[in-house]
Amino acid sequence: MPAYNAEKTLRQTYSELPHEFVDEVILVDDASQDSTPDIARQLGIVTIVHTTNRGYGANQKTCYREALSKDADIVVMVHPDYQYSPRLVTAMASMIVSGHYDVVLVQGYLEEKRVRVACRIISTSPTGF
Repeated sequence: MPAYNAEKTLRQTYSELPHEFVDEVILVDDASQDSTPDIARQLGIVTIVHTTNRGYGANQKTCYREALSKDADIVVMVHPDYQYSPRLVTAMASMIVSGHYDVVLVQGYLEEKRVRVACRIISTSPTGF
């Protein structure tokens, strides 16, 4: 989870992860001005803190680097600001596990009980399936 000032939504995001399928949760805090790292540690999340704000791209790179250093088979980037439901992790990971897709990207936001999610699926298969 690339995090910056996510104390208000981190608990909800974490609680809605499908923990029966998730082996480990990693949070990279990008020099938040709130208690995001403390809450992450209280929840038992592996927490890495950038001492200076490096920006969103660097935060994501640290997340991926840490996950790959732990030999992760599948990495799902979940944003702790609750842009989309963490319950999508199961669907996203299953598309990868099926062997049909190499990358699944979800872009979405929650607004006034209306959910808009756009999903782009990328496959290296010549047929796309």
